[in-house]
Amino acid sequence: MSEQAPAATRVHAGPGFKETSADAGNSDLSVRATTSPDTQGDMTEQFRRVSAAMRAAEERLDAVLHCIRDAAIVVDADARVTNLNPLAERLTGWPAPDAAGRRIEEVFAIPEAEASRLSGLSVKRTLIEGTTQSPAEHVIMIMRNGARCTVACSCAPIRCKTGEVAGAVVIFRDVTAEQLSQQAMRDHATQIQAILNTVPDGVITFHADDGLIETVNPAAEQIFGYTADELVGQNCTMLIPGARNGAGEGFQEYSAASDAAYSSRLGREAVGLRKDGRTFPMEVVMSEMWLHGQRHYTGVFRDITERHRLDQILYDNYAELKKATAIAEKANLAKSEFLSRMSHELRTPLNAILGFAQLLESGSPQPTVAQADRLRQITKAGWYLLDLINEILDLAVIESGKLQLSPETVALTEVLRECQAMVESQAQKRAIQLNFLPFDATLSVNADRTRIKQILINLLSNAIKYNSHNGTVEVECGPSAPDRIRITVKDTGAGLSPKKLSQLFQPFNRLGQENGNEEGTGMGLVVAKQLVELMGGAIGVKSAVGRGSEFWIELIRDTTPQHPASDAAAAQLPARGGAAAQRTLLYVEDNPANLMLIEQIIEGQPHLRMLSADRGRAGVSLARAHLPDVVLMDINLPDISGIEAMDMLHADPSTKHIPVLAVSANAMQRDVEKGLERGFFRYLTKPIKVDEFLEALDDALDFSRAGSFNDVRTGRAK
Repeated sequence: MSEQAPAATRVHAGPGFKETSADAGNSDLSVRATTSPDTQGDMTEQFRRVSAAMRAAEERLDAVLHCIRDAAIVVDADARVTNLNPLAERLTGWPAPDAAGRRIEEVFAIPEAEASRLSGLSVKRTLIEGTTQSPAEHVIMIMRNGARCTVACSCAPIRCKTGEVAGAVVIFRDVTAEQLSQQAMRDHATQIQAILNTVPDGVITFHADDGLIETVNPAAEQIFGYTADELVGQNCTMLIPGARNGAGEGFQEYSAASDAAYSSRLGREAVGLRKDGRTFPMEVVMSEMWLHGQRHYTGVFRDITERHRLDQILYDNYAELKKATAIAEKANLAKSEFLSRMSHELRTPLNAILGFAQLLESGSPQPTVAQADRLRQITKAGWYLLDLINEILDLAVIESGKLQLSPETVALTEVLRECQAMVESQAQKRAIQLNFLPFDATLSVNADRTRIKQILINLLSNAIKYNSHNGTVEVECGPSAPDRIRITVKDTGAGLSPKKLSQLFQPFNRLGQENGNEEGTGMGLVVAKQLVELMGGAIGVKSAVGRGSEFWIELIRDTTPQHPASDAAAAQLPARGGAAAQRTLLYVEDNPANLMLIEQIIEGQPHLRMLSADRGRAGVSLARAHLPDVVLMDINLPDISGIEAMDMLHADPSTKHIPVLAVSANAMQRDVEKGLERGFFRYLTKPIKVDEFLEALDDALDFSRAGSFNDVRTGRAK
């Protein structure tokens, strides 16, 4: 800032300036002493006019200072503040009265370090040299309260009429917010540039009208093999030969395709051209943008050579997989057909073996002790072989994914009562006490009723077979979670070691019981586990050597309200077994041994007479001619299938009322379900159990007598 000038007598031309000479009063006295009254009056008038002009100039300056949008401080030739506009008052914190007469560096304060750095701002130089000072950099200003702000400023001289510098004006404005905004923009640009330099995709911007490339990121350089300097200013079609139809128009299709590409994360495929002349597949996503009123494109390019290679490998593998799947499905179908055929072929002779053995056991005269023992061995081996066939078939069907379950609401009281009745005789033979603990009679589950019984019979039979002499089997049932019901079967047997527990659900693994007295296949628990899990449940076991075993299953709880069958409705069903006239039975069967077995069973039923046919069509003809009360139908017949024969009977008004029972060695679950769906009254699988066969036959005869078969057939076949 400038030094204070020496005292002198002056009249300043600028507004706001006053005489500062100490001799001003003496000069006025000398004038009065040497002038006449007229001359003195002229001088007074002249002084008045000059004062008025100075006041007007000051008012104009004040008006100008108040109107400008920047802060302004006016200083005199001694660099002392003479005026501030309101914006300068707010920025500096100095009211005009307080700032008047103070040196400029006190009001417009700059840190010492900042002042030495900025050579472009000097009020002193402006006052001495009469030059305008405008630093290129922003200045930090210290406000009166000590706070700091960043300002952009300049300093210009104020000249009188003679051209001399009479003062200066400092113009400045707060650029703190602007500086922060610019810094944010610089940071954003740096961030974007860092992203562009980092992403693996090439990013290129170019003008839409002439296709000239403007920016290139490093990934684009690597993809196309050019440097940025080689690409900037070149036409972008040199990179995409397919877009040579025009710079802007050639990329419209890519841009249009990119609208959907952004949402699907997929671009449009194109062929790229490298610097060395090689082409390669790439994915292009193009977007349109406007800069300074001109249309530009931003293209994102991804080299998908590796993806194409992997896609080809995947396609080749898929073709191989499809071929292998077809082979596996064919093999699986062949396996299913083989199992079905083997089941049929094994069951047919077993039917004769077990059927005649049962007839001999219950025949007259009674067999001798030795004969009875031999018959027991025959039936025991036969039923064991049948169990093995059934379990292998079950497991094969489950593993093939073709097992069809029929989930329904199943009341557990009924199922457990039925299971208890089925295993009681087995328990009595081994002196095992069965304890079914009381539980909530309303509990029910959503599952396949037949499969639940199969699982529980397996667990109960194992608990009886592998129990200690005079042992107990305890059955509990109750909720294990709000949506789960647990059924537990505990025994007092020898228990299992941890090693045997780990091998428990392995096929054909009987855990060392192969040479024991108890027969088994080692398949029951495997099938049980698969069935439970297919029904959405779980199976588990806890056991310790010498403490017995505890097997449990959990099933999905069913909360559907139960509606018990009406006793009145049950009473309307005809009673079984009373005395009646002789009834007629027609058996359609091509196997002589099976035909002989049924003939010998019927011989013990004096109220029945039997007709037979070894062909399906012959059986239909006999039924139409004799109108039997019940028809027994084999499925695999030499001419037509038993299902076709049944359809013919149901289509004939004279025979449609006759109940038809299937007696077949086709014992796969799908065979049974298919037969029941087609309309068989019952579906009995070979080998038959004589008691079950007679019970089913009595049911059919009862319904035939009541003439209500057509009303109940659908319900009985479920």
